[in-house]
Amino acid sequence: MRHSPDPEIDGVLLVDKGPGMTSHDVVAVARRALGTKKIGHCGTLDPMATGLLILVVGRATKIQDLLMAEEKEYEGTLRLGSSTSTQDAEGEVIESSPVRDFSPEEIEAAFAQFKGDFYQLPPMVSAIKKDGVALYKLARQGVEVEREKRLVTIYHYQIKDIALPDIGFRVVCSKGFYVRTYCHDIGNVLGCHGHMANLRRTRSGKFDLSRTVTFDELKTAPRAELFSKLLSLRDVSRLRGV
Repeated sequence: MRHSPDPEIDGVLLVDKGPGMTSHDVVAVARRALGTKKIGHCGTLDPMATGLLILVVGRATKIQDLLMAEEKEYEGTLRLGSSTSTQDAEGEVIESSPVRDFSPEEIEAAFAQFKGDFYQLPPMVSAIKKDGVALYKLARQGVEVEREKRLVTIYHYQIKDIALPDIGFRVVCSKGFYVRTYCHDIGNVLGCHGHMANLRRTRSGKFDLSRTVTFDELKTAPRAELFSKLLSLRDVSRLRGV
């Protein structure tokens, strides 16, 4: 008896990525879990970062660029007192200085310098390519190249808590915005260096964490259960209001 092939799988799967894994790791597991090769993701999350990773499956890969272009929301922690080679907690400390008892007004003034449209210098630890080679690969070799500043936008920010040397914040920003560089630059404005201690993506466009599956669920849940979590292309259009 011949079995008909599995139907094509199309849609968007929202994953709450944990720490210590790459976005590529999540895609690889999703391919096996869903039994399909046609999967991509919308916006890389670094291994140390957690939160929303949008996977596009089947025909949904055609709207990958569209979904990637939408605004993002992050919650993170800026740690003052040192700058690192990667602008985050995983890099080597390259400069450090004492952190004085900044007032809330001084911290607010530093954050306020980065709002609306402005130009940001991408970090060497990024997926931007120079002569066909990703910058992060050059950075691993100890090579630093000249980069062009890019126009980015911060639509909204909020200082959530201050427990120096740490400052918790929330930021809503455009595609192509580097939160690690945001932390680095605010540390420089305050005159005591700084780096990103942690990061969590909480929203991308109209998608948030409320309908996500965890990485463990992606690995262990029955395939039928994962299929039920997929947002159809119609669901996506309705959610985006188009």
